[in-house]
Amino acid sequence: SFEVMPDIPVEGYKELRAEHPEIAVKDEEVEEALNNVREQHATFTSVEGRPLADGDFAQASMDGKPKDGFADGDDKTQPVHMDEVLIEIGGKNTVPEFTANLRGANAGDERQFEVVYAEDTNDKRLAGKTFVYTVKVQAIKQKSLPELNDDFAKELGEFTSLDQVRNQIRENMTAERKHTAEHEAKDKLVAELVKRNDFEVPESLVDRQIDLRIERGLRALAAQGMKMEDLKKMDLPRLRAGQRDQALQDVKSSLLLERIAELEKIETGEEEVNREIESLAQQTKQTSEAVRARLTQDGGLDRIRNRIRSEKTLEFLYHQSA
Repeated sequence: SFEVMPDIPVEGYKELRAEHPEIAVKDEEVEEALNNVREQHATFTSVEGRPLADGDFAQASMDGKPKDGFADGDDKTQPVHMDEVLIEIGGKNTVPEFTANLRGANAGDERQFEVVYAEDTNDKRLAGKTFVYTVKVQAIKQKSLPELNDDFAKELGEFTSLDQVRNQIRENMTAERKHTAEHEAKDKLVAELVKRNDFEVPESLVDRQIDLRIERGLRALAAQGMKMEDLKKMDLPRLRAGQRDQALQDVKSSLLLERIAELEKIETGEEEVNREIESLAQQTKQTSEAVRARLTQDGGLDRIRNRIRSEKTLEFLYHQSA
């Protein structure tokens, strides 16, 4: 049996209003970003003939394991092993026990000590546990930062002065914030559009959207290193139920944008599709012809056309909502 597409009346889309905030970047924010760039270009030199003091860095290897051993069924807690790690003595991000136990050590010394992690520690594998660390100091290093001047600017690329670097940082931060603000405003616009226009949606479209959302989520988890056997253990019926509301919103917003595109005669031009294919070809290191052939076969070209059309329609709604 075929499910019939609903007739979609679109009400009130010309009255939608969105926030268009003024984007500002403060001078101190630019300076903080510039200092982060400076930190990335720090150099470390070895210090001989004296022990570790505050402000120094211990170049060390370290091993850590839970004091009580590994509990049965605890597959999250792993022993810690790191080679050639740099530990800042007295650094604001250094665990205090590392500073207290390594201060005064010489190159070649080995220190063993315990660290008790609080229950609210960010790394859940360590939260509430006591670890025993063995740290061997290989060398003592001092950090040097480059001077903030025009010579430093020239090292960073196509710049002749530090002010040019500042301007570039400000431009990048402004563009990023503008993009975020626009994205949030468009999300609110779409939510309001769906709220104003209630209609029944064929269940098959919602199911297909749930499939897409779950597939995307699983791909992201796999890319983050989640193992196949763990993916297979996931409760798919529960996952599907959890995705339903958002999938319904996705389908409704997609159908509404499609209808507005028809009413406003918004189309996708061939050159826009070609640009998208070129971009995909560069990302996947294939020829444009190969990408086009694959997309033509699996219906991907239509998906791209529809996505570009939706984006243009949303852009239209955003600009007329000012």
